[in-house]
Amino acid sequence: MVKAVVLEERDKLSLRDIKVEEKLGRRDVRIGLRNIGICGSDVHYYTHGKIGPFEVRAPMILGHEASGVILEVGADVTELKEGDRVCMEPGIPDPTSRASRLGIYNLDPAVRFWATPPIHGILRPDVIHPADFTFKLPDNVSLKQAAMVEPLATGVHASTKAQIKPGDIAVITGAGTIGFVTLLAARAAGCARVIVSDVDDAKLELAKKLGAAVTVNVRSENLVDVVKRETDGWGVDVAFECSGSQKVAPSLFEAICPGGRVVFIGMPVEPIAYDVTNAAVKEARVEHIFRYAHVFPRCVAMMGSGDVDVTPLITKTFGFEDSIRAFEFATKPPTGSVKVQIEMPS
Repeated sequence: MVKAVVLEERDKLSLRDIKVEEKLGRRDVRIGLRNIGICGSDVHYYTHGKIGPFEVRAPMILGHEASGVILEVGADVTELKEGDRVCMEPGIPDPTSRASRLGIYNLDPAVRFWATPPIHGILRPDVIHPADFTFKLPDNVSLKQAAMVEPLATGVHASTKAQIKPGDIAVITGAGTIGFVTLLAARAAGCARVIVSDVDDAKLELAKKLGAAVTVNVRSENLVDVVKRETDGWGVDVAFECSGSQKVAPSLFEAICPGGRVVFIGMPVEPIAYDVTNAAVKEARVEHIFRYAHVFPRCVAMMGSGDVDVTPLITKTFGFEDSIRAFEFATKPPTGSVKVQIEMPS
């Protein structure tokens, strides 16, 4: 039995003991959890009970963005040792699956991803995890920062699929956690200028501090008009949709230049519609992002270099005993709030 943050059912969270059966394998490590971020998916499971086909049908431990310290290693683990500070990639694919053998293991239908029904998450004292998906941290990366590697991986994966070239101009719709990490990743990949849109002026101010050249509050300005003005009517090279808004997505094909790219990251609750003809006459390339693959080591290296600082994105930290209050805060965040973390006792 372990004490954990358990989603009992929609709109009902508990901090209680729950039975978790895990056994340390020869290529596994046991990790004492330290910092755990509350993801939008955690909140969505809490408030809606499901995301697409993934539905909570039994009590489930939440949490998948985490850092920690290794407590024990399996017999065949040589690259990690007790006491190492680490972050963990939360999805464990079937290494023999066709998707894994093709290198797209994030799309493996059999992947076991923390806090995705029916797999338990890691808002608990410790977890057993494969060493192959556990990454040692540089000395200059804190455990709080390391718990942001998981969301940063989404931004890096999106920027990689967008095939950003040095000097590109990009627009990002939605200044939530994913919008911000996409901004950091796009700038690191070589984007000369990034335009960020949202409805929260406090978040847009933070976006400027993190490298956005232009910000747009879509309550008072038309995004496409601003893009045209900022690009002399040509349009941006790439548009990242991070808001999950059905209203925003169709306008992105107006915002991109001929031959531009649109990358959908945010997942809308309802299906979206866009003008295929408008996209076709520009030969727009459309990419979709589902989690990430092959980017965790790069994200750790980016943080270790000092060139990517995720610290300003961590708005508030709660203790483990205050986890329920942390979720209440994350469900109805104040203006300017980005990432909420829970800190486990060491």
